[in-house]
Amino acid sequence: MNNYLMGAFLFLAMSVRMLVSLGSYSGEGKEPMFGDYEAQRHWMEITYNLPAEDWYRNSSKNDLMYWGLDYPPLTAYHSLICGYVANWINPDWVKLNESRGFESYEHKLFMRYTVLVADILIYIPAVVVFCNTCLHSLDKLQQVSVAAVMLLYPGVILIDYGHFQYNCVSLGFTLWAVISLSAGYDLIGSMMFCFALNYKQMELYHAMPFFCYLLGGCCFDKKENRFLKLVKLGFVVLLTFAVCWAPFLTNKDSMLQVLSRLFPFSRGLYEDKVANVWCALSVIVKMKQMFSLDTLLKMSSASTLLCLLPSSVNLFLSPSAQRLKYALVNSSLVFFLLSFQVHEKTILVASLPVLLLLPEKPSAVVWFLQLSTFSMYPLLAKDGLVLQYVATMVLFSTTAYAMFFSEYSAAKGQNVWSQTSSRNKVCSFIFWMSCLGTGILNVAAHQMEPPKNLPDLFPVLLAAFSCMHFIIFCIYFHFLQFKLPMAKSDLRATKQRKKIN
Repeated sequence: MNNYLMGAFLFLAMSVRMLVSLGSYSGEGKEPMFGDYEAQRHWMEITYNLPAEDWYRNSSKNDLMYWGLDYPPLTAYHSLICGYVANWINPDWVKLNESRGFESYEHKLFMRYTVLVADILIYIPAVVVFCNTCLHSLDKLQQVSVAAVMLLYPGVILIDYGHFQYNCVSLGFTLWAVISLSAGYDLIGSMMFCFALNYKQMELYHAMPFFCYLLGGCCFDKKENRFLKLVKLGFVVLLTFAVCWAPFLTNKDSMLQVLSRLFPFSRGLYEDKVANVWCALSVIVKMKQMFSLDTLLKMSSASTLLCLLPSSVNLFLSPSAQRLKYALVNSSLVFFLLSFQVHEKTILVASLPVLLLLPEKPSAVVWFLQLSTFSMYPLLAKDGLVLQYVATMVLFSTTAYAMFFSEYSAAKGQNVWSQTSSRNKVCSFIFWMSCLGTGILNVAAHQMEPPKNLPDLFPVLLAAFSCMHFIIFCIYFHFLQFKLPMAKSDLRATKQRKKIN
Protein backbone atom coordinates (compact mmCIF):
# COMPACT_ATOMS: atom_id res chain seq x y z
CA MET A 1 0.00 0.00 0.00
CA ASN A 2 2.77 2.43 0.95
CA ASN A 3 4.63 1.66 -2.28
CA TYR A 4 1.52 2.58 -4.26
CA LEU A 5 1.18 5.77 -2.21
CA MET A 6 4.80 6.69 -2.89
CA GLY A 7 4.21 6.04 -6.59
CA ALA A 8 1.14 8.25 -6.52
CA PHE A 9 3.07 11.13 -4.97
CA LEU A 10 5.91 10.69 -7.43
CA PHE A 11 3.39 10.90 -10.27
CA LEU A 12 1.85 14.01 -8.66
CA ALA A 13 5.26 15.63 -8.26
CA MET A 14 6.14 14.94 -11.90
CA SER A 15 2.76 16.21 -13.07
CA VAL A 16 3.15 19.46 -11.13
CA ARG A 17 6.59 19.97 -12.63
CA MET A 18 5.30 19.48 -16.16
CA LEU A 19 2.32 21.77 -15.61
CA VAL A 20 4.58 24.54 -14.29
CA SER A 21 6.87 24.06 -17.30
CA LEU A 22 3.98 24.96 -19.64
CA GLY A 23 4.18 28.54 -18.39
CA SER A 24 6.60 31.31 -19.29
CA TYR A 25 10.28 31.45 -18.44
CA SER A 26 12.90 34.04 -17.55
CA GLY A 27 13.29 36.66 -20.26
CA GLU A 28 10.78 35.16 -22.69
CA GLY A 29 10.58 37.47 -25.70
CA LYS A 30 12.57 40.22 -23.93
CA GLU A 31 15.35 41.34 -26.22
CA PRO A 32 18.27 41.87 -26.30
CA MET A 33 19.49 39.88 -23.26
CA PHE A 34 16.42 37.74 -22.59
CA GLY A 35 17.03 35.82 -19.31
CA ASP A 36 18.29 32.67 -17.59
CA TYR A 37 16.58 30.46 -20.18
CA GLU A 38 18.68 32.07 -22.90
CA ALA A 39 21.77 31.87 -20.69
CA GLN A 40 21.43 28.10 -20.42
CA ARG A 41 20.78 27.77 -24.17
CA HIS A 42 23.77 29.99 -24.93
CA TRP A 43 26.03 27.84 -22.76
CA MET A 44 25.00 24.82 -24.81
CA GLU A 45 25.92 26.79 -27.93
CA ILE A 46 29.33 27.82 -26.57
CA THR A 47 30.37 24.46 -25.12
CA TYR A 48 29.27 22.56 -28.23
CA ASN A 49 31.05 24.81 -30.74
CA LEU A 50 34.21 25.86 -28.91
CA PRO A 51 37.08 23.93 -27.29
CA ALA A 52 37.08 23.80 -23.49
CA GLU A 53 39.92 26.31 -23.13
CA ASP A 54 37.72 28.97 -24.79
CA TRP A 55 34.56 28.41 -22.74
CA TYR A 56 35.43 30.98 -20.08
CA ARG A 57 37.59 33.26 -22.24
CA ASN A 58 36.38 36.40 -24.00
CA SER A 59 36.83 36.28 -27.76
CA SER A 60 35.13 37.21 -31.04
CA LYS A 61 33.30 33.87 -30.85
CA ASN A 62 32.49 34.08 -27.15
CA ASP A 63 31.34 37.47 -25.94
CA LEU A 64 31.39 37.16 -22.15
CA MET A 65 29.18 40.23 -21.85
CA TYR A 66 26.39 38.16 -23.40
CA TRP A 67 25.64 35.52 -20.78
CA GLY A 68 29.24 34.40 -20.46
CA LEU A 69 29.64 31.07 -18.69
CA ASP A 70 30.04 31.79 -14.97
CA TYR A 71 29.38 28.41 -13.33
CA PRO A 72 31.97 25.69 -12.56
CA PRO A 73 33.11 22.98 -15.00
CA LEU A 74 30.41 20.40 -14.25
CA THR A 75 27.77 22.88 -15.40
CA ALA A 76 29.79 23.36 -18.60
CA TYR A 77 29.97 19.58 -19.19
CA HIS A 78 26.22 19.31 -18.60
CA SER A 79 25.68 22.09 -21.14
CA LEU A 80 27.96 20.26 -23.57
CA ILE A 81 25.92 17.05 -23.32
CA CYS A 82 22.68 19.00 -23.82
CA GLY A 83 24.33 20.82 -26.72
CA TYR A 84 25.09 17.57 -28.52
CA VAL A 85 21.49 16.44 -28.12
CA ALA A 86 20.19 19.85 -29.25
CA ASN A 87 22.40 19.80 -32.35
CA TRP A 88 21.20 16.28 -33.17
CA ILE A 89 17.56 17.40 -33.00
CA ASN A 90 17.94 20.82 -34.64
CA PRO A 91 21.35 22.42 -35.35
CA ASP A 92 19.75 25.88 -35.44
CA TRP A 93 19.28 25.71 -31.68
CA VAL A 94 23.04 25.88 -31.03
CA LYS A 95 24.44 27.51 -34.17
CA LEU A 96 27.40 29.64 -33.08
CA ASN A 97 26.60 33.38 -32.96
CA GLU A 98 23.44 32.83 -35.03
CA SER A 99 21.15 31.25 -32.46
CA ARG A 100 21.00 34.06 -29.92
CA GLY A 101 17.55 34.45 -28.45
CA PHE A 102 16.24 31.42 -30.32
CA GLU A 103 12.69 30.67 -29.18
CA SER A 104 10.20 28.12 -30.42
CA TYR A 105 7.70 25.68 -28.96
CA GLU A 106 9.89 22.69 -29.87
CA HIS A 107 12.97 24.27 -28.32
CA LYS A 108 11.09 25.17 -25.15
CA LEU A 109 9.92 21.57 -24.91
CA PHE A 110 13.49 20.35 -25.31
CA MET A 111 14.81 22.72 -22.64
CA ARG A 112 12.09 21.73 -20.19
CA TYR A 113 12.86 18.05 -20.76
CA THR A 114 16.55 18.61 -19.98
CA VAL A 115 15.54 19.82 -16.51
CA LEU A 116 13.15 16.91 -16.02
CA VAL A 117 15.79 14.35 -17.00
CA ALA A 118 18.33 15.86 -14.59
CA ASP A 119 15.70 15.90 -11.85
CA ILE A 120 14.76 12.25 -12.44
CA LEU A 121 18.39 11.14 -12.52
CA ILE A 122 19.72 13.03 -9.48
CA TYR A 123 17.34 14.92 -7.18
CA ILE A 124 14.17 12.80 -7.07
CA PRO A 125 16.01 9.50 -6.40
CA ALA A 126 18.01 11.25 -3.66
CA VAL A 127 14.80 12.34 -1.92
CA VAL A 128 13.35 8.83 -2.06
CA VAL A 129 16.57 7.20 -0.82
CA PHE A 130 16.92 9.76 1.98
CA CYS A 131 13.42 9.04 3.24
CA ASN A 132 13.90 5.26 3.02
CA THR A 133 17.35 5.07 4.62
CA CYS A 134 17.96 8.11 6.81
CA LEU A 135 14.48 8.16 8.36
CA HIS A 136 14.48 4.53 9.45
CA SER A 137 12.99 5.48 12.83
CA LEU A 138 9.76 6.54 11.11
CA ASP A 139 7.12 4.16 9.83
CA LYS A 140 6.66 3.77 6.08
CA LEU A 141 3.67 6.09 5.90
CA GLN A 142 5.59 8.85 7.65
CA GLN A 143 8.50 8.37 5.25
CA VAL A 144 6.12 8.77 2.33
CA SER A 145 4.72 11.93 3.97
CA VAL A 146 8.18 13.48 4.20
CA ALA A 147 9.00 12.54 0.60
CA ALA A 148 5.73 14.04 -0.63
CA VAL A 149 6.36 17.39 1.04
CA MET A 150 9.99 17.46 -0.12
CA LEU A 151 9.04 16.75 -3.73
CA LEU A 152 6.24 19.34 -3.76
CA TYR A 153 8.35 22.18 -2.34
CA PRO A 154 7.41 25.11 -4.62
CA GLY A 155 10.77 26.90 -4.54
CA VAL A 156 12.75 24.37 -6.56
CA ILE A 157 9.84 23.61 -8.89
CA LEU A 158 9.15 27.26 -9.74
CA ILE A 159 12.78 28.20 -10.29
CA ASP A 160 13.81 25.10 -12.25
CA TYR A 161 10.63 24.49 -14.25
CA GLY A 162 9.36 28.05 -14.40
CA HIS A 163 12.15 30.61 -14.26
CA PHE A 164 14.54 27.99 -15.70
CA GLN A 165 17.63 26.65 -13.97
CA TYR A 166 19.12 23.32 -12.95
CA ASN A 167 19.19 23.66 -9.15
CA CYS A 168 18.00 20.06 -8.89
CA VAL A 169 21.48 18.92 -9.94
CA SER A 170 23.60 20.68 -7.30
CA LEU A 171 20.97 20.18 -4.58
CA GLY A 172 20.65 16.53 -5.57
CA PHE A 173 24.40 15.95 -5.29
CA THR A 174 24.40 17.65 -1.88
CA LEU A 175 21.58 15.42 -0.70
CA TRP A 176 23.46 12.35 -1.91
CA ALA A 177 26.45 13.60 0.12
CA VAL A 178 24.30 13.84 3.26
CA ILE A 179 22.91 10.35 2.65
CA SER A 180 26.39 8.89 2.18
CA LEU A 181 27.84 10.53 5.29
CA SER A 182 24.85 9.47 7.36
CA ALA A 183 25.47 5.87 6.28
CA GLY A 184 29.18 6.08 7.15
CA TYR A 185 30.44 6.31 3.56
CA ASP A 186 32.66 9.35 4.04
CA LEU A 187 34.65 8.98 0.83
CA ILE A 188 31.53 8.74 -1.35
CA GLY A 189 29.94 11.63 0.55
CA SER A 190 33.03 13.77 -0.03
CA MET A 191 32.97 13.00 -3.74
CA MET A 192 29.25 13.81 -4.01
CA PHE A 193 29.71 17.18 -2.37
CA CYS A 194 32.66 17.93 -4.64
CA PHE A 195 30.35 17.26 -7.57
CA ALA A 196 27.80 19.68 -6.10
CA LEU A 197 30.45 22.35 -5.56
CA ASN A 198 31.80 21.86 -9.07
CA TYR A 199 28.32 22.28 -10.51
CA LYS A 200 27.39 25.50 -8.67
CA GLN A 201 29.74 27.63 -6.63
CA MET A 202 26.84 28.62 -4.35
CA GLU A 203 27.34 25.23 -2.72
CA LEU A 204 30.12 27.00 -0.83
CA TYR A 205 27.26 27.86 1.52
CA HIS A 206 27.40 24.20 2.61
CA ALA A 207 31.16 23.76 2.47
CA MET A 208 32.09 24.63 6.06
CA PRO A 209 29.73 22.09 7.70
CA PHE A 210 30.96 19.28 5.44
CA PHE A 211 34.56 20.26 6.16
CA CYS A 212 34.06 20.47 9.93
CA TYR A 213 32.09 17.22 10.02
CA LEU A 214 34.75 15.26 8.15
CA LEU A 215 37.67 16.90 9.96
CA GLY A 216 36.02 16.30 13.32
CA GLY A 217 35.51 12.68 12.36
CA CYS A 218 39.18 12.36 11.52
CA CYS A 219 40.25 13.97 14.80
CA PHE A 220 37.91 12.15 17.17
CA ASP A 221 37.24 8.81 15.46
CA LYS A 222 38.84 6.04 17.55
CA LYS A 223 37.83 3.23 15.21
CA GLU A 224 40.15 4.14 12.34
CA ASN A 225 43.65 5.46 11.91
CA ARG A 226 43.00 9.19 12.02
CA PHE A 227 45.88 10.25 9.82
CA LEU A 228 45.14 7.59 7.23
CA LYS A 229 41.49 8.60 7.16
CA LEU A 230 42.46 12.23 6.61
CA VAL A 231 44.81 11.26 3.79
CA LYS A 232 42.11 9.19 2.07
CA LEU A 233 39.59 12.03 2.30
CA GLY A 234 42.12 14.54 0.98
CA PHE A 235 43.02 12.23 -1.90
CA VAL A 236 39.37 11.75 -2.93
CA VAL A 237 38.68 15.50 -2.80
CA LEU A 238 41.81 16.41 -4.78
CA LEU A 239 41.21 13.66 -7.33
CA THR A 240 37.58 14.70 -7.86
CA PHE A 241 38.56 18.33 -8.36
CA ALA A 242 41.40 17.34 -10.67
CA VAL A 243 39.06 15.29 -12.88
CA CYS A 244 36.45 18.07 -12.99
CA TRP A 245 39.02 20.78 -13.74
CA ALA A 246 41.32 18.73 -16.00
CA PRO A 247 40.83 20.81 -19.21
CA PHE A 248 41.64 24.02 -17.32
CA LEU A 249 44.73 22.86 -15.43
CA THR A 250 47.00 22.96 -18.46
CA ASN A 251 48.22 26.43 -17.54
CA LYS A 252 47.79 28.99 -14.79
CA ASP A 253 46.02 31.56 -16.97
CA SER A 254 43.21 29.15 -17.89
CA MET A 255 42.58 28.27 -14.26
CA LEU A 256 42.58 31.91 -13.15
CA GLN A 257 40.23 32.83 -15.99
CA VAL A 258 37.69 30.27 -14.79
CA LEU A 259 38.01 31.48 -11.19
CA SER A 260 37.49 35.09 -12.23
CA ARG A 261 34.25 34.07 -13.92
CA LEU A 262 33.03 32.11 -10.89
CA PHE A 263 33.52 34.97 -8.44
CA PRO A 264 32.56 38.22 -10.22
CA PHE A 265 32.97 40.59 -7.26
CA SER A 266 32.46 43.59 -9.51
CA ARG A 267 28.72 42.85 -9.70
CA GLY A 268 28.16 44.32 -6.26
CA LEU A 269 26.95 43.43 -2.78
CA TYR A 270 23.64 41.89 -3.89
CA GLU A 271 21.42 41.61 -6.96
CA ASP A 272 17.87 42.93 -7.28
CA LYS A 273 15.92 43.09 -4.00
CA VAL A 274 17.17 40.04 -2.15
CA ALA A 275 15.90 39.22 1.35
CA ASN A 276 19.23 39.53 3.14
CA VAL A 277 20.66 41.90 5.74
CA TRP A 278 22.51 44.21 3.35
CA CYS A 279 19.50 44.80 1.12
CA ALA A 280 17.23 45.38 4.13
CA LEU A 281 19.71 47.80 5.69
CA SER A 282 19.97 49.72 2.42
CA VAL A 283 16.46 51.06 3.05
CA ILE A 284 17.92 53.09 5.91
CA VAL A 285 21.65 53.15 5.19
CA LYS A 286 22.74 53.52 1.57
CA MET A 287 25.71 51.22 1.95
CA LYS A 288 26.57 51.06 -1.74
CA GLN A 289 26.96 54.83 -1.72
CA MET A 290 28.74 55.11 1.63
CA PHE A 291 31.37 52.41 1.14
CA SER A 292 33.62 51.29 -1.67
CA LEU A 293 33.20 47.88 -3.26
CA ASP A 294 36.38 46.66 -1.57
CA THR A 295 35.15 47.80 1.85
CA LEU A 296 31.78 46.13 1.36
CA LEU A 297 33.51 42.91 0.37
CA LYS A 298 35.61 42.97 3.54
CA MET A 299 32.61 43.82 5.73
CA SER A 300 30.45 41.04 4.33
CA SER A 301 33.26 38.48 4.47
CA ALA A 302 34.19 39.32 8.07
CA SER A 303 30.59 39.27 9.29
CA THR A 304 29.89 36.00 7.47
CA LEU A 305 32.95 34.30 8.93
CA LEU A 306 32.22 35.60 12.43
CA CYS A 307 28.63 34.33 12.41
CA LEU A 308 29.66 31.06 10.79
CA LEU A 309 32.16 30.07 13.47
CA PRO A 310 29.86 29.06 16.38
CA SER A 311 27.90 26.50 14.42
CA SER A 312 31.02 25.19 12.66
CA VAL A 313 33.07 24.79 15.85
CA ASN A 314 30.14 23.06 17.54
CA LEU A 315 29.93 20.56 14.68
CA PHE A 316 33.69 19.99 14.64
CA LEU A 317 33.78 19.19 18.36
CA SER A 318 30.81 16.82 18.15
CA PRO A 319 30.34 15.53 14.58
CA SER A 320 27.06 13.68 14.15
CA ALA A 321 24.63 13.22 11.28
CA GLN A 322 21.90 15.13 13.11
CA ARG A 323 24.18 18.02 14.00
CA LEU A 324 25.41 18.13 10.41
CA LYS A 325 21.88 18.83 9.14
CA TYR A 326 21.44 21.76 11.53
CA ALA A 327 24.90 23.09 10.72
CA LEU A 328 24.08 22.99 6.99
CA VAL A 329 20.96 25.06 7.66
CA ASN A 330 22.82 27.57 9.80
CA SER A 331 25.78 27.91 7.47
CA SER A 332 23.64 28.47 4.38
CA LEU A 333 21.42 30.98 6.19
CA VAL A 334 24.43 32.94 7.45
CA PHE A 335 25.84 33.03 3.94
CA PHE A 336 22.52 34.09 2.45
CA LEU A 337 21.99 36.84 5.01
CA LEU A 338 25.51 38.26 5.16
CA SER A 339 27.74 37.19 2.29
CA PHE A 340 28.72 39.12 -0.84
CA GLN A 341 26.91 38.90 -4.19
CA VAL A 342 23.70 37.18 -3.10
CA HIS A 343 20.78 36.53 -5.45
CA GLU A 344 17.22 35.83 -4.30
CA LYS A 345 17.32 32.33 -5.84
CA THR A 346 20.13 31.25 -3.51
CA ILE A 347 17.63 30.84 -0.68
CA LEU A 348 17.12 27.41 -2.27
CA VAL A 349 20.57 26.45 -0.97
CA ALA A 350 19.29 26.99 2.58
CA SER A 351 15.95 25.35 1.85
CA LEU A 352 17.45 21.93 1.08
CA PRO A 353 18.89 21.24 4.58
CA VAL A 354 15.76 22.76 6.12
CA LEU A 355 13.75 20.14 4.25
CA LEU A 356 15.83 17.44 5.94
CA LEU A 357 14.55 18.61 9.33
CA LEU A 358 10.94 18.06 8.35
CA PRO A 359 10.39 14.98 10.57
CA GLU A 360 11.73 16.74 13.69
CA LYS A 361 10.37 20.26 13.26
CA PRO A 362 7.50 20.15 10.73
CA SER A 363 5.91 23.42 11.84
CA ALA A 364 9.07 25.49 11.57
CA VAL A 365 10.16 23.77 8.36
CA VAL A 366 6.87 24.28 6.52
CA TRP A 367 6.80 27.91 7.68
CA PHE A 368 10.36 28.48 6.43
CA LEU A 369 9.68 26.83 3.07
CA GLN A 370 6.61 28.99 2.53
CA LEU A 371 8.63 32.12 3.37
CA SER A 372 11.51 31.09 1.12
CA THR A 373 9.14 30.78 -1.84
CA PHE A 374 7.41 34.03 -0.90
CA SER A 375 10.78 35.84 -0.85
CA MET A 376 11.21 35.04 -4.56
CA TYR A 377 7.79 36.42 -5.53
CA PRO A 378 9.12 39.58 -7.29
CA LEU A 379 11.33 37.42 -9.51
CA LEU A 380 8.51 34.98 -10.25
CA ALA A 381 6.04 37.80 -10.95
CA LYS A 382 8.52 39.35 -13.39
CA ASP A 383 8.65 35.99 -15.19
CA GLY A 384 4.85 35.82 -15.43
CA LEU A 385 4.58 32.91 -13.00
CA VAL A 386 2.04 34.29 -10.51
CA LEU A 387 -0.56 31.62 -11.31
CA GLN A 388 2.02 28.86 -10.90
CA TYR A 389 3.22 30.46 -7.68
CA VAL A 390 -0.25 30.50 -6.15
CA ALA A 391 -1.11 26.98 -7.34
CA THR A 392 2.08 25.33 -6.08
CA MET A 393 1.94 27.20 -2.76
CA VAL A 394 -1.65 26.05 -2.17
CA LEU A 395 -0.81 22.46 -3.14
CA PHE A 396 2.29 22.41 -0.95
CA SER A 397 0.53 23.94 2.06
CA THR A 398 -2.43 21.59 1.69
CA THR A 399 -0.18 18.53 1.43
CA ALA A 400 1.93 19.62 4.39
CA TYR A 401 -1.17 20.19 6.49
CA ALA A 402 -2.62 16.80 5.57
CA MET A 403 0.66 15.02 6.30
CA PHE A 404 1.82 16.81 9.44
CA PHE A 405 -0.98 18.90 10.96
CA SER A 406 -4.05 16.70 10.61
CA GLU A 407 -5.61 14.57 13.33
CA TYR A 408 -3.46 11.62 12.22
CA SER A 409 -0.22 13.56 12.57
CA ALA A 410 -1.30 14.95 15.93
CA ALA A 411 -1.90 11.41 17.16
CA LYS A 412 1.62 10.54 16.04
CA GLY A 413 3.01 13.49 18.02
CA GLN A 414 4.29 15.32 14.92
CA ASN A 415 2.09 18.41 15.20
CA VAL A 416 3.63 20.46 17.98
CA TRP A 417 0.95 23.11 17.57
CA SER A 418 -1.74 20.59 18.36
CA GLN A 419 -0.60 20.80 21.98
CA THR A 420 -2.32 23.29 24.23
CA SER A 421 0.68 24.92 25.92
CA SER A 422 0.78 28.70 25.92
CA ARG A 423 4.07 28.68 24.01
CA ASN A 424 2.55 26.71 21.15
CA LYS A 425 -0.49 28.97 21.10
CA VAL A 426 1.83 31.96 20.76
CA CYS A 427 3.78 30.25 17.98
CA SER A 428 0.56 29.40 16.20
CA PHE A 429 -0.64 33.01 16.46
CA ILE A 430 2.67 34.36 15.11
CA PHE A 431 2.56 31.85 12.25
CA TRP A 432 -0.93 32.92 11.17
CA MET A 433 0.03 36.60 11.45
CA SER A 434 3.02 35.86 9.25
CA CYS A 435 0.77 34.13 6.72
CA LEU A 436 -1.56 37.13 6.81
CA GLY A 437 1.39 39.43 6.16
CA THR A 438 2.59 37.41 3.18
CA GLY A 439 -0.93 37.35 1.77
CA ILE A 440 -1.38 41.11 2.10
CA LEU A 441 1.99 41.82 0.53
CA ASN A 442 1.34 39.38 -2.33
CA VAL A 443 -2.02 40.97 -3.11
CA ALA A 444 -0.63 44.49 -2.82
CA ALA A 445 2.37 43.73 -5.03
CA HIS A 446 0.11 42.14 -7.66
CA GLN A 447 -2.79 44.60 -7.65
CA MET A 448 -1.45 47.99 -6.57
CA GLU A 449 0.71 50.44 -8.47
CA PRO A 450 3.63 51.76 -6.39
CA PRO A 451 4.19 55.52 -6.11
CA LYS A 452 6.15 56.94 -9.01
CA ASN A 453 8.92 58.08 -6.70
CA LEU A 454 9.11 54.59 -5.10
CA PRO A 455 8.98 52.13 -8.00
CA ASP A 456 10.62 49.35 -5.96
CA LEU A 457 8.36 49.78 -2.93
CA PHE A 458 6.80 46.31 -2.94
CA PRO A 459 9.96 44.31 -3.75
CA VAL A 460 11.73 46.15 -0.92
CA LEU A 461 8.87 45.49 1.51
CA LEU A 462 8.81 41.80 0.56
CA ALA A 463 12.59 41.57 0.95
CA ALA A 464 12.59 43.27 4.36
CA PHE A 465 9.64 41.19 5.60
CA SER A 466 11.34 37.96 4.47
CA CYS A 467 14.73 39.01 5.84
CA MET A 468 13.22 39.58 9.29
CA HIS A 469 11.88 36.03 9.24
CA PHE A 470 15.15 34.53 8.00
CA ILE A 471 17.09 36.21 10.81
CA ILE A 472 14.69 34.76 13.38
CA PHE A 473 14.89 31.33 11.75
CA CYS A 474 18.70 31.53 11.77
CA ILE A 475 18.72 32.22 15.51
CA TYR A 476 16.17 29.47 16.11
CA PHE A 477 18.07 26.80 14.17
CA HIS A 478 21.31 27.78 15.93
CA PHE A 479 19.51 27.29 19.23
CA LEU A 480 18.33 23.85 18.14
CA GLN A 481 21.83 22.83 17.07
CA PHE A 482 23.41 23.89 20.35
CA LYS A 483 20.64 22.14 22.27
CA LEU A 484 21.68 18.77 20.81
CA PRO A 485 23.59 16.63 23.31
CA MET A 486 27.35 16.86 22.94
CA ALA A 487 29.20 13.66 22.09
CA LYS A 488 32.71 12.66 23.09
CA SER A 489 33.19 10.84 19.85
CA ASP A 490 31.70 10.76 16.41
CA LEU A 491 28.06 9.74 16.69
CA ARG A 492 27.62 8.99 13.02
CA ALA A 493 26.04 5.81 11.86
CA THR A 494 28.70 3.56 10.41
CA LYS A 495 28.54 0.57 8.16
CA GLN A 496 29.10 -1.67 11.14
CA ARG A 497 26.33 -0.13 13.26
CA LYS A 498 23.65 0.54 10.71
CA LYS A 499 22.36 -1.41 7.73
CA ILE A 500 20.68 0.44 4.93
CA ASN A 501 17.17 -0.95 4.52
